[in-house]
Amino acid sequence: MIRFFLIFAAAFFVSLPVLSQQPASVLPRPSDLPAPQTATVFGQHIVYYEAGEGPTIVLVHGFGSQALFDWGRVIKPLARNHRVVALDQIGFGHSDKPFINYRIQTFVDFLGEFLRIKDIRHFSLAGESLGGWIVANYAIQAMSPSNKGPFALPVPDRLILEDAAGHAVPPRGAVVAPASLQDSAGVAIVFHDKSLVNEDFVRRNWELKMEANDGETQRLFVDNPSLASELVTGKLGAIGIPTLVVWGGDDQLLPVADGRDYAAKIPHAKLVIVANCGHAPSLEKPDDFIAALEEFLR
Repeated sequence: MIRFFLIFAAAFFVSLPVLSQQPASVLPRPSDLPAPQTATVFGQHIVYYEAGEGPTIVLVHGFGSQALFDWGRVIKPLARNHRVVALDQIGFGHSDKPFINYRIQTFVDFLGEFLRIKDIRHFSLAGESLGGWIVANYAIQAMSPSNKGPFALPVPDRLILEDAAGHAVPPRGAVVAPASLQDSAGVAIVFHDKSLVNEDFVRRNWELKMEANDGETQRLFVDNPSLASELVTGKLGAIGIPTLVVWGGDDQLLPVADGRDYAAKIPHAKLVIVANCGHAPSLEKPDDFIAALEEFLR
C-alpha cells in the first residue's frame, strides 16, 4: 500500500532535490503538441490532440498528469508513421472535471465512449503509469465475451504498457497534489537523471498543475474504496492481443519486478527495459521509447 502511494504522492512532494542550473529541455511545451481539439463525451468536454496518418495509436496519460507531460516528446515523432491520438483524461489536464468518485471504471467508460465517438476501431492502445492500469483493464473488458452490442468497447489490436500501475492500491486519505512550488520539486523522483529537473522545470511543472486544477480529482480517486476490486494482477491472462511492456530500469515508483510480472502473466507479452531511466521513458528517454514501439508495431 505504501509503495503504491508513492506512485501518486512522491512524484509531487516527497523528494526535494538540489535543483540543477542547466537550461530546461526535457519538459515539453504546448508548441510540442498539435492544436488541441474537443470531443463531448457523456456531456463532458474531453480535450485531445491528433496528428499524423497511418495506423492509429491512442495514448493515455498517468495520474495527476496530462497528454503534454507524459506524451509531449513522442507525439510528433510517432506521427511521422502513425495517426496519434492523445487525450487529457476526464478529470485531468484541460478536460472537464466533474465532481464524482473517480475509479478505474470511470476512465475505462470515458475512454471507450471517446473511441466510439471518434469512430476509432482499429488501433494500438498505450498507457503510462495510471494510464497503464486503465488500458490493461480496458483491454480485459474489451475482450470479454460480454462486450457486445451497439455500445461495445472497441477492441484494440495491440497494447502498450509503460511503467503501469495496477498491482496495489493507495491508502485512503492520501493528499496527492503539490501545495507549493517547493513541493513541486518532488517531481524529480520520476527521473533517473535528476539534473533534468532544474528550477525552470519545477516552475513550469507547478504552473501546469495549477492550470490543470485537478487536485480534487486526485483526492476523490485515492479515497475511492472500490479501487481494490480493480487491480489487474489476477486478470492479465485474459489479454489476448500482442502486448509490449516498456519499463524504466531505475523506476523509483514502480519496481521493474512489476513490469516483469505484467510480461509474465500476459500471454506472449514482450518486455523492454530502458536502462538509466526512471518512471516515464516516453519523457526521459523518448528515442528509446519510440524505438521500442516502432519495432513492436512493425
